[in-house]
Amino acid sequence: MKPYVANFRFYEELNDFLEPGCHKKTIAYRFDGRPAIKDPIERLGVPHSEIDLIVVNSASVGFDYRLGNGDRVAVYPVFESLDISPLQHLRARPLRVTRFMVDVNLGKLARLLRMLGFDAAYSNSLQDAEIVDIAAREHRIILTRDRRLLFRKAVTHGYWVRSDDPETQLVEVVQRLDLASQLRPLRRCLACNGEIESVEREQVWSRLEPLTRRYYREFYRCSGCHKVYWEGSHVEHMSDVIRRLLEPRA
Repeated sequence: MKPYVANFRFYEELNDFLEPGCHKKTIAYRFDGRPAIKDPIERLGVPHSEIDLIVVNSASVGFDYRLGNGDRVAVYPVFESLDISPLQHLRARPLRVTRFMVDVNLGKLARLLRMLGFDAAYSNSLQDAEIVDIAAREHRIILTRDRRLLFRKAVTHGYWVRSDDPETQLVEVVQRLDLASQLRPLRRCLACNGEIESVEREQVWSRLEPLTRRYYREFYRCSGCHKVYWEGSHVEHMSDVIRRLLEPRA
């Protein structure tokens, strides 16, 4: 039997990663040597990318802290509404910088995030290594249903999406990452993620159908794929979807 024991306690949504019998309980972790604390945390099932604060024996520490016999360890998720500035954050940048890298299994979520105005990069042809590389290079938060992806060493910010329903996923991400104040609906192209900009009617006139020319005067164009938009019935429909998804729930 390994000679040393440290007691771990995980808080809030970090319990989602633990075995059912370990939820909201103190976990006795047996070990030998002096492992960096990141190793036992991930062995217990929690990816480093979802952690913002580790407290050992009442002092905040980094991932390089060497675990000792008898240590009492408290592990907390990313804080978005609580000021813990005096303590040692483990995130190099705040997670609230809302540039997302959306995993291949979340295409519908990517479109919904774009509808709310968020920069949500997505391609269904990317491999895991490519997703991690883009996220690191462009300082994006990885959203995924595959928790194994978040254990990769190069991942700095990530969130494991719990729900499998796209609309519920959207509400989950907005609430968990405290993004309600950052919504900019209908400012991004649903197809390519480019920003939508106002454009003079004359610049897109040749691309418009006769009825569109007759009934609409204000037009917009995607800076990426150059798709043309106007405030037709689809805008009203999307606005209704946004209101329905984000209204307070009982």
